[in-house]
Amino acid sequence: MFSPEDLERYSRQILLPKVGGRGQARLGRMRVAIVGAGGLGSPAAIYLASGGVGHITIIDSDRVESSNLHRQVIHGEQDIGRWKVDSAADRIRELNPSVTCEPLRLRLSEENARETLRGHDVVIEGSDNLETKFLVNDACYFERIPLVWGGILRFEGQVSVVLPGESACYRCLFRELPPPGSAPTCQQAGVLGPLAGLVGTLQAAEAIKRGLGIGTALCNQILSIDLLSGRFRTVPMPRSPTCPLCGKEPVIEAVETTT
Repeated sequence: MFSPEDLERYSRQILLPKVGGRGQARLGRMRVAIVGAGGLGSPAAIYLASGGVGHITIIDSDRVESSNLHRQVIHGEQDIGRWKVDSAADRIRELNPSVTCEPLRLRLSEENARETLRGHDVVIEGSDNLETKFLVNDACYFERIPLVWGGILRFEGQVSVVLPGESACYRCLFRELPPPGSAPTCQQAGVLGPLAGLVGTLQAAEAIKRGLGIGTALCNQILSIDLLSGRFRTVPMPRSPTCPLCGKEPVIEAVETTT
């Protein structure tokens, strides 16, 4: 049952033929984990909470810095120095008090990744380092949790969805962690703020679609975004039979980052 306040809050969403009251109720029972309360996790969390996703877990181990604010829109000037998960959780509660937000101040590792993500319906991966992306991909595969991953750098972004056991995974594209220092980070190469908002919002949309059971998941392909040219294109990413994690002869039997 929806309260009068809920009906008013979600009225424009409930009006959608593919959502309705039942779909909104499904979102209210949904559990989403967001890895990273930064550029991608910020808009994703805002739209999930605003849309009525019932439980949002935010995982991060960093504090808010002034250099974050141009793209990490869930934080404000007053949050500098605070733990990002606490700042993000407070903002989510302000946006929608009916949403349960669980802040986890930790860094995912081979030892805790599966346990931390277990029990969620969807995981949104928005970290800024490749090690975490590999960890989350592996953990979601073994836990059979749909994963929405994204990446941004300079003026370009990527979004894709992994349905474990059904679609290509992150390791189908990148077999193993590259050598340290071989891939630039946003801290080194820079990033345009609106790009983070765009990619994080697309990640939230894919998670909501999954929760509602509507539309076509963005799997077996990558949505590539180039802000300088204003172009969006989809690049096929078929499942690899030689993938070390989900291929025909897998060699990875546990969450790891070095294979």
